[in-house]
Amino acid sequence: MSFVAAVLIFGIIIMIHEFGHFLFAKLNGIGVIEFSLGMGPRLYSFEKGGTRYSIKILPFGGSCMMLGEDEENSDQSAFNNKSVWARISVVAAGPIFNFLLAFLLSMVIVGLTGYQLATVMEVMDGYPAKEAGLLPGDLITEINGRNIHSKDDITLYIQTHAGKTITVEYKRADGNGGVERRSAVIVPQYSEEDGGYLMGVRFDGVAKPVSGLGQLLVHSAYEVKYWIQYVFDAFYMMFHGEVSLNDLSGPVGIVTTIDDTVDQVIPYGRTVVILTLINFCILLSANLGVMNLLPIPALDGGRLVFLFIEAVRGKPIDKEKEGMVHMAGMMLLMALMVLVLFNDVRKLF
Repeated sequence: MSFVAAVLIFGIIIMIHEFGHFLFAKLNGIGVIEFSLGMGPRLYSFEKGGTRYSIKILPFGGSCMMLGEDEENSDQSAFNNKSVWARISVVAAGPIFNFLLAFLLSMVIVGLTGYQLATVMEVMDGYPAKEAGLLPGDLITEINGRNIHSKDDITLYIQTHAGKTITVEYKRADGNGGVERRSAVIVPQYSEEDGGYLMGVRFDGVAKPVSGLGQLLVHSAYEVKYWIQYVFDAFYMMFHGEVSLNDLSGPVGIVTTIDDTVDQVIPYGRTVVILTLINFCILLSANLGVMNLLPIPALDGGRLVFLFIEAVRGKPIDKEKEGMVHMAGMMLLMALMVLVLFNDVRKLF
């Protein structure tokens, strides 16, 4: 069941991504040759309105093949014959739809479970937070200039910036109905027991229910922001040598992680399992949106770079040169995929 759930999560995320491309292609009058979910040979397909809709045998991946996308075509409905801004909207729609999916699912999570602020419940003896003067009831609002909306934001920052000195901005009630803004400089301390760096505070773990649509939208946006920041902080750790390629996971590793996590939460009931799977879906959808917007050849971000250059220059880059760049990028991505797949399989054994 965990495997089926993982396949469904991948399928939904990819379908939404490709549907973004598909919808904006249709809105801009671009011919779509095939809209498919999965890769490899077709299991089932039908044709309607000049477009073939397919489900393929491998449950990972998908595509929206457009007329004139990678080659010159004289047809007026071809991708290459549309305005540069029409093409930009089509290419950008895939990642944007992933962010929209993450946001809608975050509304479900926040609506059902509420939100948690970074309100200090306890200051631990022997840790730097106590020496810096933090007290129970303080509300942490910033760390090193990064806005803090929940206790998870703090945990993420400290875990991904291990041992780094942090400037903490927080609010404290002044006793007269007002609020004082304060700051403290803290160097997180390593805890053998917890296996990580700690400021030395415990947070109020009670979730607050949202009151009204406005609050739901705001805290759902914060939830998506958290997962997008999670992706960038993972890159930060890679560039600083704190994680290696061996720590990367591809589809096989992600399915294994989902399987293990679901097994752990099954004793807590069906609702917890569903919420856990939704959280995975938010993470992966936000991750796919970010990765596809990176200026890497062959990805949506790489294509957008060429389209924005065309918008500035007033004429496109030579198609043959652009194709060579995307081909080189595709080869590098394929090599990375093979490496990650090998790493996933190695971890299984």
